[in-house]
Amino acid sequence: MNIDPRPLYTRATEQIAALVATVRPVQLAGPTPCAEFDVRTLLSHIAGGTRRIAVVGAGGDGMAVRPFLDGVEDDRWSVAYDEVRTEVQKSWADDARLDALVTVPWGEAPGRIALSGYVMEAVTHTWDLSESLGRPLALDPELAEFALGIARRVLPDERRDDEELPFDSAVPAPEGADAYGRLAAYLGRRPLS
Repeated sequence: MNIDPRPLYTRATEQIAALVATVRPVQLAGPTPCAEFDVRTLLSHIAGGTRRIAVVGAGGDGMAVRPFLDGVEDDRWSVAYDEVRTEVQKSWADDARLDALVTVPWGEAPGRIALSGYVMEAVTHTWDLSESLGRPLALDPELAEFALGIARRVLPDERRDDEELPFDSAVPAPEGADAYGRLAAYLGRRPLS
């Protein structure tokens, strides 16, 4: 895989930012397709994971970064997310970072592969958040198709028994599911309704 995932990652973060901007404080305690997360915890994880890949892009130890962003006031999630996604753009600006070996939760990989994995994570959590908020915005299907391709490449088995994996075994996609629905099902997620 020899693509530059930075434009896709940027589009994914723009989409997340637009979605985060729709979150009202009253929704923060609501459920998400990630059974262990409410909306607030999901936002914390989205922002924390974004900070982690920013540190990786800057040549730092992303594994030393907690994948949650704590201490964000209820009405500041949009600002907090914008700050961390700006960090990513700066830290991955140098083309050399794409071929540099980096360490991410699933091991050592060239930067372009690591960042592609974070496109998959960002797009997956976009679906999670969208479902939690009642699907307030149309989502970019090209991003979901890319993320699904990455998921199939890095998680080829439909049964995922490894407790370290953050994804459940694949479930059947609802009939007529769009790319986001197929991605969610492949990663073991089910719609809330």
